[in-house]
Amino acid sequence: MLFKAETLEGIREGRVTLAFRRWKRAGVRPGSRLRTAVGVVGIDAVTAITDSEVTTGQIERSGHTSPEAFWKELTRHPDGTLYRIELSYAGADPRVALREQDDLDGTELDSVKAELARIDGAARRGPWTGDVLRVIHESPGTPAGDLADRLDREKLAFKRDVRKLKELGLTESLGTGYRLSPRGEVVLGTLDGGA
Repeated sequence: MLFKAETLEGIREGRVTLAFRRWKRAGVRPGSRLRTAVGVVGIDAVTAITDSEVTTGQIERSGHTSPEAFWKELTRHPDGTLYRIELSYAGADPRVALREQDDLDGTELDSVKAELARIDGAARRGPWTGDVLRVIHESPGTPAGDLADRLDREKLAFKRDVRKLKELGLTESLGTGYRLSPRGEVVLGTLDGGA
């Protein structure tokens, strides 16, 4: 579920508490969490409704400046059931704090390395985590497609792999490309025979 930047700011500030989407089936579940550019957004409720059930107050709570703007946006996706999604700001993305933690003790470092080994072991193409960390370290801010080409990988598969490393707090996305986080630099140093 994607949101415009101004909508995300509204969610973070508590001004936007509803979203509306037309889907063939609900695209989110109550209780789920979405990581976004402003932090974690909680999905509090998802209700199938009819167009006639939408009120002016609900339109305002969804961050739209007018009913006309609201309905114009919804007509871009005319098929499917209309869902009203209740939202709340659930806090900062925990990966942000995680990636700054570069003072890993032996147990924490072993845990991260064990998870990388697990990911590598599950990969059909063989180990890849160290190669991806190295290429990002060597070329921060380089477009994902260029990094994927260097590793003879398909771009979308490469980006999925980088997201797995991001979950561990090892990488962070830039406007273009990626860089290793402080935590990622420490882990890479140990993979390359360092500390």
